[in-house]
Amino acid sequence: MKPTEHNMQDYSGGCHCGAVRYSVKAPQNLDVVECNCSICSKSGYLHLIINKEKFHLIQGKEQLSLYTFDTHEAKHYFCNICGIKSFYIPRSHPDGISVNVRCLDNFYDLNVTLTQFDGQNWEESIESLRNTHE
Repeated sequence: MKPTEHNMQDYSGGCHCGAVRYSVKAPQNLDVVECNCSICSKSGYLHLIINKEKFHLIQGKEQLSLYTFDTHEAKHYFCNICGIKSFYIPRSHPDGISVNVRCLDNFYDLNVTLTQFDGQNWEESIESLRNTHE
């Protein structure tokens, strides 16, 4: 079932030290992606990809440092105090935001469905994913 406004809710989250805080609007049941690429596997990142208009940075813009690598399309934002990447702009969804579900408040109380993504073979995996959703 496609999310509608009536089954959406507000979540809040941020980095470890609290300097970066944000709110997101997302479904009650979260579809989350676990990627095995080099950066996601090392950081334990769990992706909740949302539209940019569903994301609101409350505080900490001045604490964000940008990191890019490989194609430099993904924009990885880290708190320059505690080093946590709680959200970023993914290469797969340049008009969206990927929020690290582990950085949402009360993460362990959330209703999460986890899907695996083979980010080690990103180009083939994203093409396969796009073909399944056409």
